[in-house]
Amino acid sequence: MTTAANTAEAAMLSRRSVRGYLPTPVPRETIEHLLDVAARAPSGTNMQPWRVIALAGAELDTFRTGLVAALDAGEEHDKMEHAYYPSPLPEPYLSRRRKIGWDLYGLLGIARGETDKMRAQLRNNLSFFGAPVGLICLIDRRLEIGSWIDTGMFLQSIAIAARARGLDSCHMAIFAEFPTTVRRLLGIAETDMIVCGMAIGHEDPDAPANRLRTVREPAAAFADFRGFSLD
Repeated sequence: MTTAANTAEAAMLSRRSVRGYLPTPVPRETIEHLLDVAARAPSGTNMQPWRVIALAGAELDTFRTGLVAALDAGEEHDKMEHAYYPSPLPEPYLSRRRKIGWDLYGLLGIARGETDKMRAQLRNNLSFFGAPVGLICLIDRRLEIGSWIDTGMFLQSIAIAARARGLDSCHMAIFAEFPTTVRRLLGIAETDMIVCGMAIGHEDPDAPANRLRTVREPAAAFADFRGFSLD
């Protein structure tokens, strides 16, 4: 018997960062529904700090082309307006980050030092991995960390809602590394910060990158359980 609980868990457990998509279009009505559902995410004092620009069709193609051109022109990269990672990155986080990077590159046939192949993958990244829908998430730069936490829950809710409808997604921080170009291409005001992007579509089962599987720590490794019965 299908219940809301096991449907939700199935969506959570089957969610992966998909890095290769079929060209199958996703209707605006579906994307709008996912955003309406995700907007029920927890939000401190109901501030709802998130904003989204949803791109498809010719608008998405123009955006992709502009970003790849900016990359090739060396206009910007790693110029995020917010720090996603500390520098230097401490353990165990550094090892986890390196593992997924080399695991992915191994599937793609990219060896150490193959900068041309790495750059080609970076272009693919900036193209939303070929997804038919790309989202750019924004937040008012006057807001603080609590609103960023709220926005993270909103983004996770989009991904889970997408899985429940047979769609796949990938949260993508790379778009925040090109703030000037993204602002110019999408007409984003300076009062907004670029949080991240998200690809949405149907997984391409033949894309090598989609064979990647990550390992997650069990709750017993990161949670401290106190006051529970031993029964």
